[in-house]
Amino acid sequence: MKSKRTSRSAGLAAVLAAALAATAPVADAAVYVNGSKTSNFDVTMRIIADCTIAANALDFGQSQGVLATSVSVNTTLSVTCTNTTLYNVGLNAGTGTGSTTAARVMSGTGANTSTVAFNLYQAAGATNWGNTQGTDTRSGTGTGASQTLTVYGVVPAQATPQPDTYKSTITATVYF
Repeated sequence: MKSKRTSRSAGLAAVLAAALAATAPVADAAVYVNGSKTSNFDVTMRIIADCTIAANALDFGQSQGVLATSVSVNTTLSVTCTNTTLYNVGLNAGTGTGSTTAARVMSGTGANTSTVAFNLYQAAGATNWGNTQGTDTRSGTGTGASQTLTVYGVVPAQATPQPDTYKSTITATVYF
């Protein structure tokens, strides 16, 4: 026959075991015990040859008088092309009436038909900057970063036309 003490101890042990089981941490739902599987996927992007161009205005001055001597100023273009992309930058004749890339002119405004001759160069005083690839354009190779190109402008000495604002709009094109 069992003593009361043994049966009480067994009962107490059962109660303690049940209490401990109730306070034991629950298994994490994200942990799996049956194994795991993986899958790979590619992350891709294709870089194509590409370029952008931005141009700053070229201002020969807003208070010029007699054009007895040449007026020289410069401005910049910014070209950004993908790394290793070959490019050429061309400048068209402009919007001045009768302009060519070898002899550009700014036209007067309104009814004024007078013009002011000017030219654009790739280097100070030399190498006309035109728009025929391989002939009078400026070439380069892209680096992926912005590259600054200087445009040299010259209004040569000439007979001074009537007072007015003279203008030509040049289109800069990057070929790649």
